[in-house]
Amino acid sequence: MSHIHIPDGVLPVWLWLGAWLLALGMLTVSSRMATREQSRRAVPLIGAVSALVLVAMSSEIVPLAYHVNLTVVAGVLLGPWLGAISAFIVVLILALFGHGGITVVGLNALVIAAEMALGWTLVRGGMRLFGRKRVRPVAAVSTVIALAITTTMLVGIVALAGSGATVRETGALDAETLEFRNPFSNGIVSVGLLREHEHESAEEHAEHGNSLSVSRFAAVVYTLGPFGWLLEALVTAGILGYVARVRPSLVLSTERGAEHPHYGDEHGRH
Repeated sequence: MSHIHIPDGVLPVWLWLGAWLLALGMLTVSSRMATREQSRRAVPLIGAVSALVLVAMSSEIVPLAYHVNLTVVAGVLLGPWLGAISAFIVVLILALFGHGGITVVGLNALVIAAEMALGWTLVRGGMRLFGRKRVRPVAAVSTVIALAITTTMLVGIVALAGSGATVRETGALDAETLEFRNPFSNGIVSVGLLREHEHESAEEHAEHGNSLSVSRFAAVVYTLGPFGWLLEALVTAGILGYVARVRPSLVLSTERGAEHPHYGDEHGRH
């Protein structure tokens, strides 16, 4: 929900250029904050987590026009600094696949990195408060909160960009009436796994989607959003619960307050 699918030529220059500069600054700070030893040990994990997020964001759940993000999972496993690096890698590759233009990479990197950092912070705080046995409920609630916040960031970005950026696929939701219809009425089912998106001009993009006012766009997003958040919460809870059981140092180190998880040490010890 928080990934912005906007082609080049739609966003005002000041917005996407400023976001690119902020994203590059974020990468610089993140690379400095991650110690050399931490980065070396985490390289395989960054690659695996980034690939997982990339596949998830490329797979659309048709009735909801929603794709699972797994950003909270990535944030918990990588932490906020390495998560920011992973976020930039993921959104850049997605842009090359046609999921939004190159100009929107900066905005997407900032939003996705914020989602990872929020997830990491909320899960860490929740586990300190409720303990390691509450990994699943803490992860589920943290996911809903993180996605709700970043979805609001998305609406704010669209409001800044103007009505030209409010083209959105709405799946089974009728954007005019906010009522759900049968998504399979035409007998066609499309999973959308790593599908090709043709680079379109702003005019072509508007013709192929639903051009909405900013207020209507917000109504659509907040109508579809909770369904996606709950689905994401269940998936995140399942994944982090499993990881906490088989490789506890990757998740439970947050509950013990360790500064750096020891990647590859499944018991959280040197």
